[in-house]
Amino acid sequence: MEPPDAPARTRGAPRLLLLAVLLAAHPDAQAEVRLSVPPLVEVMRGKSVILDCTPTGAHDHYMLEWFLTDRSGARPRLASAEMQGSELQVTMHDTRGRSPPYQLDSQGRLVLAEAQVGDERDYVCVVRAGAAGTAEATARLSVFAKPEATEVSPNKGTLSVMEDSAQEIATCNSRNGNPVPKITWYRNGQRLEVPVEMNPEGYMTSRTVREASGLLSLTSTLYLRLRKDDRDASFHCAAHYSLPEGRHGRLDSPTFHLTLHYPTEHVQFWVDSPSTPAGWVREGDTVQLLCRGDGSPSPEYTLFRLQDEQEEVLNMNLEGNLTLEGVTRGQSGTYGCRVEDYDAADDVQLSKTLELRVAYLDPLELSEGKVLSLPLNSSAVVNCSVHGLPTPALRWTKDSTPLGDGPMLSLSSITFDSNGTYICEASLPTVPVLSRTQNFTLLVQGSPELRAAEVEPKADGSWREGDEVTLICSARGHPEPKLSWSQLGGSPAEPIPGRQGWVSSSLTLKVTSALSRDGISCEASNPHGNKRHVFHFGTVSPQTSQAGVAVMAVAVSVGLLLLVVAVFYCMRRKGGPGCRRRREKGAP
Repeated sequence: MEPPDAPARTRGAPRLLLLAVLLAAHPDAQAEVRLSVPPLVEVMRGKSVILDCTPTGAHDHYMLEWFLTDRSGARPRLASAEMQGSELQVTMHDTRGRSPPYQLDSQGRLVLAEAQVGDERDYVCVVRAGAAGTAEATARLSVFAKPEATEVSPNKGTLSVMEDSAQEIATCNSRNGNPVPKITWYRNGQRLEVPVEMNPEGYMTSRTVREASGLLSLTSTLYLRLRKDDRDASFHCAAHYSLPEGRHGRLDSPTFHLTLHYPTEHVQFWVDSPSTPAGWVREGDTVQLLCRGDGSPSPEYTLFRLQDEQEEVLNMNLEGNLTLEGVTRGQSGTYGCRVEDYDAADDVQLSKTLELRVAYLDPLELSEGKVLSLPLNSSAVVNCSVHGLPTPALRWTKDSTPLGDGPMLSLSSITFDSNGTYICEASLPTVPVLSRTQNFTLLVQGSPELRAAEVEPKADGSWREGDEVTLICSARGHPEPKLSWSQLGGSPAEPIPGRQGWVSSSLTLKVTSALSRDGISCEASNPHGNKRHVFHFGTVSPQTSQAGVAVMAVAVSVGLLLLVVAVFYCMRRKGGPGCRRRREKGAP
């Protein structure tokens, strides 16, 4: 049994056979023509662009044409090319006044040098291939242009935060771009989401203008209802633009701040001059009192002093400054500042006061004069008095050594070591930079104190005659003692470096048996008495035998020399009585 469609297949067979015969009879018959054209071509303004239109398959003869679709929908022909064998014959028809003009290259591609915004059109490529039919494809050209730097024009006026509606903040401009950019607004770096519809809290308006060049410029104006917190806010705008291949760019404007008018809510009043943590200032310093309200613009300030609950106006200005040159203790008291802001709320405290405390320290006074003379081993009390505010602290020192705190210095059983300069220092613990000092010099009167530097033999534990020795005596007292020696040759008394009040003298001599017997003494004396010290040398050994022989030899030589001189003298006189007598006596 045959299938139901068998008759149909039987009837279609002759038709297929006929088609095969016709194709065999016409060897030039080809498949349907197709085109390879990119539907969208993107290019930056000023760059060259090539629109491709390539027929697929092998076609020995075809006609290629490029058309431009203008805004009215008309399709003027720009260029055409005819394939003859292996060569393409190109003909330009209508360049539409473009500069540089359209071109068609050897492959039938449309070339646009230096693309402009006006080139944004649909370009239609039509290929007629005879029996293969006709094919048509459209390429849309998009030209991109980066806009110029973003400019912003802020409102230069003073904007009040007391307005209950949005006010114009700034205008942002992005010029000569394509396609038209998008503008966004920012406050402190955060994007502002503002609508385009008017409302009391804020909105923005936009206006687009097509320039003569065909480029697009966008203007955006921002409106906001302002708050006091916006006084330090930083605003700016940014233009977002498109680039080929889906890329995007952004150009930010410079930042700007607004000048706001808002009432005073808080007032501060303080001493700006160098002062202590406790708030004291030094007498004689230049003191500045500063008053500041947080309103804007700056209101007028009234600075005054309260005396007997009455205001004594000292100054009125827009800075809120009051300067007191060379402040004195009499200027201590209560000072006040008042902000004259008539827009402030009724519950805002516009006045502030402070206490100005002037610290002072008068010169110190001592119960004794600059010089105090006391006898040796006596006692005394010296009092140091001072007036100051706050209450001063007193301290006694001598040679940088603390002696005690308080106004009274007790000196008991004084010695020569008590001599020196005593300093009373007054300071204010709460005003470290303020202090004074006063001093006196103590002179201890008394008989001298004598010290001798004992000497030891040079060798063998004993002295020998002729040994040289230097003896030193030191003394102190007041008045300064005189030093003397029992033999001549002592050096003048001189102060000893580093030992206050001490003087010393030295004597250099040779040791003899007489010194061993009697000794050498030094004496220190002043109007209050004297002190004496004797240096003893103990046993003094005689010189060695060799030394005695040498002495005898010298003595004999000297005797012989004298005898020769006497004989020679007598011979020279020849007849002298003396010599004759000697000759007469010597005749026998």
